[in-house]
Amino acid sequence: MNRFTGKTVLITGGTSGMGLATAHRLVSEGAHVVVTGRTRARVDAAVEDLGPNASGSVADVAALDALDALVESVREQHGRIDSLFANAGTGAFVPFQDITEADFDQAVDVNLKGVFFTVQKALPLLVDGGSVVINASWTLHRGNSVLTLYSATKAAAHNLARTLAAGLGPRNIRVNSISPGYIDTPMYPAASLSTEEAAAVTDRIVAGRFGRAEEVAAAVAFLASSDASYVNGQDLVVDGGLLAAVPA
Repeated sequence: MNRFTGKTVLITGGTSGMGLATAHRLVSEGAHVVVTGRTRARVDAAVEDLGPNASGSVADVAALDALDALVESVREQHGRIDSLFANAGTGAFVPFQDITEADFDQAVDVNLKGVFFTVQKALPLLVDGGSVVINASWTLHRGNSVLTLYSATKAAAHNLARTLAAGLGPRNIRVNSISPGYIDTPMYPAASLSTEEAAAVTDRIVAGRFGRAEEVAAAVAFLASSDASYVNGQDLVVDGGLLAAVPA
């Protein structure tokens, strides 16, 4: 498929995990992908890995001046953004009573403020008929005692997608969120778990395994493409059946 030939796609947090996998998927479909990361070394490594149809910028999405510089760089090099994957995120996986103000500020700054202003700053370059995909999480659909803060910020990100879908409707810009389940990524590597811990996760999933970053990338590619031209304001759960079904 070449659904993204001639298109420019911006992916925040695109140097590893789901962001990098999505960048690979979209490059394979003809896009020029701009990835962001927080260090020059990681950005350069990702761009080298992705090949000539990729470029990158160092940007902390929680810093508005960094977002301004990012968007200006994209404007100078490409003049437009056809699709945006607001993927950069962070997590504080601790019980509610142990969450500190620093934990709270970091999670809100990246997962909500960062997403909010990434879209706002990119909006002047987003073409009419373009698309935005926001990375949310399965945790917004179910309470979890050690994911209080993370879940709250991801729920806010999903709600932002729905309200933006309404607000950007006159420009035919579609905005959706994606909610990955347990995905084997550097943020949550399956190999870091003991056999018992891994089984406690996979026993709850109908698919019986962790998901792969490439499987999320395929879903993001669908939402960002014209194949999803009538999909707007939705949350696509990619979780192997974790939420919707009970393993036999």
